[in-house]
Amino acid sequence: MSRKVVHKVPLTATQRLKQDYIRLKRDPVPYVTAEPLPSNILEWHYVVRGPEDTPYFGGYYHGKLVFPREFPFRPPAIYMITPNGRFKCNQRLCLSISDFHPDTWNPAWSVTTILTGLLSFMVEETPTLGSVESSVLTKQNLASCSHTFNLKNDTFCELFPEIVKEMKEKLSETLRGQASLQEAVKSKTDAIAPENAQQAPQLANPEANRGLSNVFILIAVAAFGLVVNNILKSQN
Repeated sequence: MSRKVVHKVPLTATQRLKQDYIRLKRDPVPYVTAEPLPSNILEWHYVVRGPEDTPYFGGYYHGKLVFPREFPFRPPAIYMITPNGRFKCNQRLCLSISDFHPDTWNPAWSVTTILTGLLSFMVEETPTLGSVESSVLTKQNLASCSHTFNLKNDTFCELFPEIVKEMKEKLSETLRGQASLQEAVKSKTDAIAPENAQQAPQLANPEANRGLSNVFILIAVAAFGLVVNNILKSQN
């Protein structure tokens, strides 16, 4: 009878990642939030808030770290999930802190080190395997679209409820602003329309307008002549 082999996560990886999680909560990385999966501590998900003075400002960028069972002696794989204009989505990133370069990995590096390095490389323009060349305008457009993209991801919504709330509030503000702008444009258009309608016949056929004016003048002259004639008759 065969015995089912159960592979367990090495104690060193579990302990190390738990320690890193405690440190990360105590000293968060600016602009970055990270959480491990409740069912698998070897898979972490992160969210990068686009820093000010960068094309990513206003965006939320979701990705994941997949740690090997030999962590911290081997580096993790790093992925970006949200379209961002900097990294290809759902593809291992070639960084000195990722499993693309195990020879440069330092076991003393922590999850904090990895997230800090990722953020630093993201806001740079240095090319590498897994990076893409995009214009500033493209990155800004993707930043504005990142809200709706991430809200469709169940894992994102489950791990980052506070960020989800924050994103929904921003979306509501944006929609309210667009609705107010449309209403203002509509009101202005409605106010101009009657004025244009009154001016339209005059502007449309100036020759006809001059003809009508001449007719009115002739009628007025004839009426004046009749009045004068009646006065003279009454005096006689």
